[in-house]
Amino acid sequence: MSKVIIGIVGKHIKDDRIRTDTLIRDELKQAVFDNGAIAIGILSANNEILYTTDTWQSMEEKIEKENVIEQIKLCDGIILQGGSTNEAFENWIARYCYDNNIPCLGICAGQNSIVRGLGGTTYKIPNPEKHNQPNKNYVHTIHIDRTSRFYDIVKEEEIMVNSRHKRSIDECQLLDKVGFCEDGYADIVESKDKTFYIGVRFHPESLYKIDENMNNIFKSFLEACKK
Repeated sequence: MSKVIIGIVGKHIKDDRIRTDTLIRDELKQAVFDNGAIAIGILSANNEILYTTDTWQSMEEKIEKENVIEQIKLCDGIILQGGSTNEAFENWIARYCYDNNIPCLGICAGQNSIVRGLGGTTYKIPNPEKHNQPNKNYVHTIHIDRTSRFYDIVKEEEIMVNSRHKRSIDECQLLDKVGFCEDGYADIVESKDKTFYIGVRFHPESLYKIDENMNNIFKSFLEACKK
């Protein structure tokens, strides 16, 4: 049986270097490989980097979509990864996956991409010092809606997660907020109408080797990609 192919959407690092690099986190590609699938990169076809925020639609006409679609066609599912930047083509990919019912997992900034791609908005949280803790395995608990698809993955109403973010979700009309931290931030959003369309604020790729809940996210995602 052929293996599931997962496209991880590459990100650029915003700095002052003359020559730029496209990044895919090693932890994330390894989580895909370790769970029996194949990871490949999805690259922007643009010559320029289109950094953006919630107003990405103003850049949509600049996105070189045809070559991006051809890359997506090679894949059974798409992961939008975390990072400190957001690009217009990431948000567009999130919408393309939604419109075409392609399984999609958004992680941290990838959750922003999912929300923005569907016309939603984000905001800067007032206490980033609490939630931007990159060196800790676990930072806080989140409470999960028992009626959610995410609950079916972890089968627990409360789990511990890591946290390294400075933004949260405001509006997301097409998605349900189904997991919240004690500060009320939406740590999980999902669509109940799609095969798999989930955005998480935490980083399961950093914990999947030691935490069954985190690895079950990848297992469930890859299982959905087989359908």
